[in-house]
Amino acid sequence: MTNLFEFLDKVSGYVDSSGNVDIAFLDFAKAFDKVSHRKLLLKLQAHEIESKLLDWITQWLKNSVQRVCIKGIESDWLLVLSGVPQGSVLGPILFLIFINDLNFGIKSWILKFADDTKIFNRIKSTADATTLHEDLYTLISWAEEWQMMFNVDKCKVMHIGTSDLCRQHYMHGH
Repeated sequence: MTNLFEFLDKVSGYVDSSGNVDIAFLDFAKAFDKVSHRKLLLKLQAHEIESKLLDWITQWLKNSVQRVCIKGIESDWLLVLSGVPQGSVLGPILFLIFINDLNFGIKSWILKFADDTKIFNRIKSTADATTLHEDLYTLISWAEEWQMMFNVDKCKVMHIGTSDLCRQHYMHGH
């Protein structure tokens, strides 16, 4: 709710002051499944997680296995090399730690909720639209570095306002 209220407050404030806003709604592709265990552990170390807790999380991740069951036929158990379980208590927390630095270097407003991200900027000039475009490029670079690609088909751009300052914003040519 806080995320939504903050978003609505900012956007409505911009629009009320005769402003325009470009918003990009972003969605990670298979977000919880794509978290690299190795890279997650690096981020946990960078957050100075205590060694006992870090060892416990490492063992929890290393000992994760899964199998598929379709109409009563089960596959063999396989080691899970990436991902955090959504249905667990720890999984979503680890995911949030993993994407916590997503907004570093971003000049526009950015709000994250689970695997959904909104990035938006008041658009008064071409420079403002360029800032948003550069921020999208920064997000793409982050996603490539951390192997957390955006599902471009689910990403959308919205323009709110009365002027025609809306610019095209792209991710990987889309």
